Amino acid sequence: MINYYKNLVESELVNYFDEYSKNSSYSSKIWEAMRYTTLLGGKRIRAIMCLEVANLFNVDIKDALPCACSLEIMHAYSLIHDDLPCMDNDDLRRGKPTNHKVFGEAIATLAGDALISFGAQLLVDKLSKKYSSDLILDIVYNYLKTSGALGIVAGQVADIEAENKQIDFENLKYIHKYKTGALFNCAVTIGAKLADLRHDILLKLQEYADNFGILFQVYDDIIDCTLSTDELGKTAGKDNISNKLTYVSAFGLDEAKNIFYSLIDKNRAILNELNIKSSVFEDINTMLIEKVKGK
Repeated sequence: MINYYKNLVESELVNYFDEYSKNSSYSSKIWEAMRYTTLLGGKRIRAIMCLEVANLFNVDIKDALPCACSLEIMHAYSLIHDDLPCMDNDDLRRGKPTNHKVFGEAIATLAGDALISFGAQLLVDKLSKKYSSDLILDIVYNYLKTSGALGIVAGQVADIEAENKQIDFENLKYIHKYKTGALFNCAVTIGAKLADLRHDILLKLQEYADNFGILFQVYDDIIDCTLSTDELGKTAGKDNISNKLTYVSAFGLDEAKNIFYSLIDKNRAILNELNIKSSVFEDINTMLIEKVKGK
């Protein structure tokens, strides 16, 4: 099912870029840059989580597809900006040159900017008209909130300000809650809103997403120091080089792994409490576990 979701998203993203860029001869370079990072591959976990929540509660997958694609577009913007020389200054992303290495810093910056608005535009243009204007506005609001100073940007700013400083664990959790976790929270929130779920169920799914955001960051910290650059598709050991506080540097590798597994157990308990059986969520867990184990 994961591959089915992933292929749907990949195909629809291509369709969207083809449709919206076809009459842009004077701005073809920016569309090329936007397309480059968005279609560079990846696990598409955020999109998959959105589609799975919607599917679990009987929403037609095609109705949820614009939302899933907008999440991947938002993620692409965050990656382009995160890789810039003024940010994390990375030359590799998913085994390929980062956006600014291909298109230059100015176009890369503008491509990230353009992707933010493109994702919101897709939600307005492509969400089924069977949904009320209030619901569409609510979904767009969640998208925009997540992409900005109350979401990803907040985490990125806190991350920049923490470089080469001794920060406490609460600060570290704040960085990861927003820089990494906000997009996962947005994914399940939008899927739940499409399904018109009760507020108590939404809160539980958001708890799941918040936990997943932390465990995904712990996972990233672990593989950053255990896998090679070729295996990662990005520069290995970058956090250590940048003197960043990570779960591994704070607690050691073994304890970081314990934290990772405990968060997976917490999320399994949440799904059990909601009586949700999802092979997709379990397959995502398995995919991450195998990397942490070094398989």
